Amino acid sequence: MASIYQLKPRFQALLRPAVQRLHDRGVTANQVTVAAALLSVLLGLLLAVLPHLTWLFILVPVWMLLRMALNAVDGMLAREFGQQSTLGAYLNELCDVIADAALYLPFALLAGVSPTLIVLVVLSATFSEYAGVMGPLAGASRRYDGPMGKSDRAFAFGVLGTGVAFGVLNGAWINGLLLVILALSLYTLYNRVRQGLAETR
Repeated sequence: MASIYQLKPRFQALLRPAVQRLHDRGVTANQVTVAAALLSVLLGLLLAVLPHLTWLFILVPVWMLLRMALNAVDGMLAREFGQQSTLGAYLNELCDVIADAALYLPFALLAGVSPTLIVLVVLSATFSEYAGVMGPLAGASRRYDGPMGKSDRAFAFGVLGTGVAFGVLNGAWINGLLLVILALSLYTLYNRVRQGLAETR
């Protein structure tokens, strides 16, 4: 199933010189992981406190792009410079789920947006990531199947944030797009379980 995640190798190639410089300065993969999560939570809190300042939602696509870069950087530091660890594996998965929730939930405070839909999207995103993590426990690989993986959700909410900031998306449009994200997230959950099961046969 097509996913933005498939562009990751090219993205990593562009980041490799910067990753080398970070390693030379003593930056670790776990530090990058935790920093990205903390900044995501801080941005989420800012948007939750000031949802009436809709122009602030332009920070969502900007940060989503930077966060995707940081997510690639921490993985490259871990794999290419011998920084892989059990703690790093826990931090990588937990911080992603926490950051996603922090960045998505503030949209529920916008006028006309259904809080129920936002919560369902957050839950479906969490469950689909959990299904991916379950792969190794079931004898398969970590599943990253789409169509609504982490990178795809980041793109989708970046579009929503841009639309809110420029006033081109009202509550009804946002709710409609959330329904699409929810449906694709549920299919992603199904797809990851299905592909994991197929891999173990």
